[in-house]
Amino acid sequence: MYDVAIIGGGAAGMSAAIYAARGGMKTLVLEKLACGGQVLKTHEIDNYPGFADNPTGEELAAAIERHAKKYDVTFVRDNVKSIENAGYDVKVIHTRRNKYMTKAVIFATGAEPKTLGAPGETELTGAGVSYCATCDGAFFKDKTVCVVGGGNTAMEDAIYLSTLCSKVYVLNRSKRFKASASLLERARSNGKITILTDTVVERFNGTSSLESVSVKNVATGEKNVLQASGAIVAIGIVPSSALAGETGIALCERGFIKTDMYLATNIRGIYAAGDVRVSPLRQVITAAADGAVAANSAINYVNELGIKSI
Repeated sequence: MYDVAIIGGGAAGMSAAIYAARGGMKTLVLEKLACGGQVLKTHEIDNYPGFADNPTGEELAAAIERHAKKYDVTFVRDNVKSIENAGYDVKVIHTRRNKYMTKAVIFATGAEPKTLGAPGETELTGAGVSYCATCDGAFFKDKTVCVVGGGNTAMEDAIYLSTLCSKVYVLNRSKRFKASASLLERARSNGKITILTDTVVERFNGTSSLESVSVKNVATGEKNVLQASGAIVAIGIVPSSALAGETGIALCERGFIKTDMYLATNIRGIYAAGDVRVSPLRQVITAAADGAVAANSAINYVNELGIKSI
């Protein structure tokens, strides 16, 4: 029997584990792969307070994991299959190999960026190819970058990057845009931004880092190579919320978990933190903050139940 069970071992899950354990909770972390989450895919971290030496994503993840393991937390590498009795005081988490009883659950299952599937994308991810302009834009200061996508995120990214970079290409696969008219107009009127419609990426080129992007106009068949040091793929993200949905937790139209200001879901005793929940910003720092808030809420909930696990 656990007081708090955390599903996911990224920045949100590790932060929640630290706060829950320090709050006297018997704490379980269930992670199906490796602790760290999306930060493991980040080549360099330049915006996490206290790490001015720009650690790699792996280094930051390892530091957070070491911190969490200072406390009496049980870490289990296993895949959660279902949650039984979700609305009751004692919930039962079923994994591939075991079942665990807990008073409170924190979903910290994260999200994954949508990828293009273009050649060179996987090899150059973290070395010029990125999925977060806010995270990595500073690395492309005074350089040329491409933003792939035609929605609000792509336009916001392009406008943001124009304050740092010498030139920004926006590559949209059709003449139609999902972005709002106001954002699209701002991008079009920005002298540093060039919007290319009917344009798809054929290949990301480079050896140790991105050097250029091969593109094709799907209307004319014309091919071109854009010299660029960075490429932001902004075609959306997919929350890892299938289990939450199956459990009866309310999701938004895009599949993210809905929470209140205490990060509580619609089911009593179940919380969500990090990229899997509805949020205006998804960064390592906001995920860690979410973990703290969710854990504090879970601690208060368990204490109100009046029955502690031993």
